[in-house]
Order: sequence, then C-alpha cells, then structure tokens
Amino acid sequence: MNEDGRGESIWDRFSHMPGRTRNGDTGDVACDHYHRYLDDIASMNDLGLNAYRFSIAWSRVFPDGTGAPHPRGLDFYERLVDALLGAGIEAVATLYHWDLPQALQDRFGGWQSRETAQAFADHAGVVAGRLADRVGRFVTTNEIGSFVDLGYGSGAHAPGLTLTPRQLNQVRHHALLGHGLAVQAIRACGRRTTQVGPAENLVVAVPALAGAEHAAAAERATRESNGHCLAAMLEGCYPDAYASQPDAPCCSADDLRTIAAPVDFVGINVYGPGCYVIASSDAPGWRIVPFSRSHPRTAAAWQLVDPSSLYWATRHVTRLWNPPAILVTENGYAGADVPQADGLVYDTDRIVFVRACLSQLRRALAEGLPVRGYFLWSLLDNFEWADGYDTRFGLLHVDRATLRRTPKLGASYYRQVAVTRGAAL
Repeated sequence: MNEDGRGESIWDRFSHMPGRTRNGDTGDVACDHYHRYLDDIASMNDLGLNAYRFSIAWSRVFPDGTGAPHPRGLDFYERLVDALLGAGIEAVATLYHWDLPQALQDRFGGWQSRETAQAFADHAGVVAGRLADRVGRFVTTNEIGSFVDLGYGSGAHAPGLTLTPRQLNQVRHHALLGHGLAVQAIRACGRRTTQVGPAENLVVAVPALAGAEHAAAAERATRESNGHCLAAMLEGCYPDAYASQPDAPCCSADDLRTIAAPVDFVGINVYGPGCYVIASSDAPGWRIVPFSRSHPRTAAAWQLVDPSSLYWATRHVTRLWNPPAILVTENGYAGADVPQADGLVYDTDRIVFVRACLSQLRRALAEGLPVRGYFLWSLLDNFEWADGYDTRFGLLHVDRATLRRTPKLGASYYRQVAVTRGAAL
C-alpha cells in the first residue's frame, strides 16, 4: 500500500514487470491490512491467538532506505502494536521480509554491497528504539537462503538478477552480515529484556529409514545443507566444504564474529522435507534418496508433504547448535481453497496437515526440545510473491474482488487448538 510516504520496494518494481508474477499479480493492495488491521486483530481474537508475527516494511520507515525515518511509517506500526497489545496479543516483529527499498537496489546493487548491510542495521536500531518498550521479540531477517538464491541467483524473485556463483555467495555473506549488525543494533537500542533472532527456511534432511545411524546421517546432512546460513550464524564460521571452494565469499574474521552475534532464539520456517537420506559408508556419510514422482504435494508445486519434517527440524537444530530457544516462525499448507455453494471453504486437507504437524511438535516437546512458540502461515490468503494470489495459505479466505475475509473450516479447527493451547488436536 503506497501511501503515507512509503517508498518503492524491489517487489513493487519487480511485480510490475510483465511475466514476473503469476497472472501479473502485484502487492499494490494485497490484503489491505494497512487499513483493515483492526478487523484483522478482531479475527485473531476470535481465533484465540496469543501472538502475531508481522513484518515491518523497510521502505515505509525509510522511503529511501537511509536517512531520517519517516514519522508516518513508524506511527502505523505503533498503532498496530498498541492494538495488538490491547487485545492481549504479543507483537513479534520481523525487520526484513524481502521488500528491500528500491533506492538501495539502485544505489548499491542491494545486498551486493556492504552498504546495504549497514543500512539495515540502522533501520533495525531505529525500529527497536521506537518499539522495544512494547515488542519483546524481533526477528532480524526472514529466509536469507530464499531471498538470496531466488532474487539474485535464479532471478525468479525480486530484484530478478542472475549473478555468478561467486557474486551470489558474496550477496549471501552481506545478508548474513546485515543480520549480525542488526542483532548488535537491537541490543544497543532495545531493552535489556529484548529478544532477537533470525528466521530461516531450514532445509530439513529427514531419515528415510528408522535407526540411529540414519538419524545421525540426516543430522549431518542438515548441517551441510544449511551451512552457508544457519551454521555461519550459530557457529561463527562457514563449513570447510563451502569456505574452501573457489567461489567462496570474501570475508574477515571480524565479519564472522559479527554474523555470529549471540541470539535469544532461532526461528525456523518448515513446510516439508528438504530431502530424504539414508546412512552410507561412503563420504560424506549419507546418501540422498530421490523423491518419488507420486510423493504427495500441496497446491503449491514446491511444497512436498511430510509432517515429520517439523520434528526432525527441531531435533536437528537442537542437536547441532543447542540454541536457547526455537520458534517455529512459519509452518503452513497451500490449499486449493475454493468456496462451496454456501460460500465457505472446507479445507480438510489443511486441517489434516496442521494436526499432523502439531502432533510432531508435541513429540519434540516430549523429548525436551526447546520449542517455545509456533506461528501458522498464515492468518490471511495473501500475496505469495511470484505465485501471486492463486496460492492460498490463510485461515481466512480473502475474496480478491471485495477483500472480504471469511473464516475457513480450518480456522474453526485452529481456534480449538489455540484456546486449549494444543490440548485439542
């Protein structure tokens, strides 16, 4: 919603280019949460939610990416946070969810430059200084692996670039540096009790067979698959196989220390298995099992179904990095979600999926894994990037013509889960 002084983002520019998004969809209006947030918070109350994770548009706070913060942009987020707290809902703010100010892309090449990492830290510090008295948890960056590889590697997402492998790895390094600098800025400008951490789309290696040797192989494969993001954040180094390749990023020991600034939680976005593995006597100690052509998928072609991924994700992260806490910052199901004759959506597939995922989360909790929160993606059917509006994840159906919100059957199910805090699965 480009009003009240919000600047252009790379997704504004990208989605208006012909052929970049499905059906030519743009985020110009999206769900109009900007004007309807009070009604949406009322819906959250109806669902019994006790926390809401939302994203702060960098270009709404800094229309040009840097400089003086725009007061009307910050005012909106204050109103949103105050309304959430007034409804008894914790506000969890994400500081970067892919919508880089276009001005920084034009000026510096976006995340190709260290200047963008520093600008992001400045943005994080300003927002924390304004909201940390009411926001207790800040997520720095959402899915570095996704926005780097899709935006600067394949060109499928904004800004639509296809860089060389070496350039791409340098972009990833700058994004990681931005995360670390943002952690430092939030520590400096927030409160003593303010919590901060990243949210990463974890590539989960799931053991295809039972047995300790296969579980251990999946754990090692998960570290290798996430080494260029999470391992760098949580270990302060890149894995040897990544750091020793000819296309490895240029970095310093100071950079790596900054990237590994201590965090209070690790957010993981889990939608399905990244791969299946079995133990192998050959290096590196595991073998990838290919997905069957008939493996179940959701309405999103990229989403393979295996609720046990949520258990294995939390177990692997705990055993590999032992974080203070794990938040499941995203988990959800893309459904066809066609309203029936009575106007309602009977999303039985989503109910089955979420029930199974939460059962796997209960398994993780029973083993003492430090899971401290779960956020379903998403409250509303919304703009799903290059997939546009055809891919629907929401508990509330959004009519694209009227923007009217209608709870799906899955909303009734999720309300039962929320009000009983998971007792009713």
